[in-house]
Amino acid sequence: MDSSFLSTLVTFYEEDPDDPFNIYALAIAYAKINQGKAADFFDILLNKHPDYLATYYHAGAFFAEQEKIEKAERIYQRGIELARLQGNVKTQQELMRAYNAFLDELDD
Repeated sequence: MDSSFLSTLVTFYEEDPDDPFNIYALAIAYAKINQGKAADFFDILLNKHPDYLATYYHAGAFFAEQEKIEKAERIYQRGIELARLQGNVKTQQELMRAYNAFLDELDD
């Protein structure tokens, strides 16, 4: 990852740490290079911004990859319910597909 891009994301976060998009962008960026920091930023999103729907797809996949199975399952389930409550059918379907793929991998 380009370090200047990461520096820009960090600057955006420092300027507005309550903007969920800044946190989300850092979680996604760190998922590729620093799993500990990525987990921290995903946890911030899930705890401080539970209505930020974009979080759930990537956070579920991230924690599944980290073999935090119960946490990943809860994240997928909460995301599916949130999408339903928000009336976001497309995201609900995407989360359902990801969740079903996650469950299928557990069965293998």
